[in-house]
Amino acid sequence: MVARIRTVAFQGIEAVPVEAQVTIAGGLPAFTVVGLPDKAVGESRERVRAALTAMGLALPAKRITVNLAPADLLKEGSHFDLPIALGLLAAMGVLPAEELERYVALGELALDGSLLPVAGVLPAALGAAAAGRGLICPRDTGGEAAWAGKIDVLAQRLPGLLPPLAPDEALEVSMIHSVAGLLHDGRLMRARPFRDPHHSASLPALVGGGMRGKPSEISLAHLGVLFLDELPERFGIR
Repeated sequence: MVARIRTVAFQGIEAVPVEAQVTIAGGLPAFTVVGLPDKAVGESRERVRAALTAMGLALPAKRITVNLAPADLLKEGSHFDLPIALGLLAAMGVLPAEELERYVALGELALDGSLLPVAGVLPAALGAAAAGRGLICPRDTGGEAAWAGKIDVLAQRLPGLLPPLAPDEALEVSMIHSVAGLLHDGRLMRARPFRDPHHSASLPALVGGGMRGKPSEISLAHLGVLFLDELPERFGIR
């Protein structure tokens, strides 16, 4: 099986489509990246390995080959970390490959599994939008990607990429959701929350307040992700 994840390379300000192809085969254990990678791309092997280990996942003791196609295009930058990691997870059967086909991904991985900002998110988002695809990118660059227009950004996939809640964090988040009446089946929350309030949500709904104060969207997103779509329109920014 070949897992395929769409990403981009940059030529000036143009985002050129690139496909990260990942295979896991029998043979002596190895992790090889081909397709004219520069040093930063080659080093992604160690960042990806460490990030997956931090999330409790070990690479199989098999021959892993990552091909960044087209092979004659120079690949530069650390933003290939995320598509390589997603391709590996798809090839391992951890993530659904068919779901990932709808997205373009870019982002740098820290050794603890968190996502770090990368350059070029806006042109990548514009290219994804033109192709009718969504974008998976680091949270800190989500606002930049949103300027591409009607595009399904990064953001909903982010909680699944972040490390799970620690026991004390799970208790803290669950208490907030319990007060709001959003704790289902009496179970503690283990996944990080994702809040995507409607663009017409009132200021009290976002930040709290009112006669009968309840946890606001900001509170409900504690230790998770608060995705504010149409942010300029919310606050009258032109």
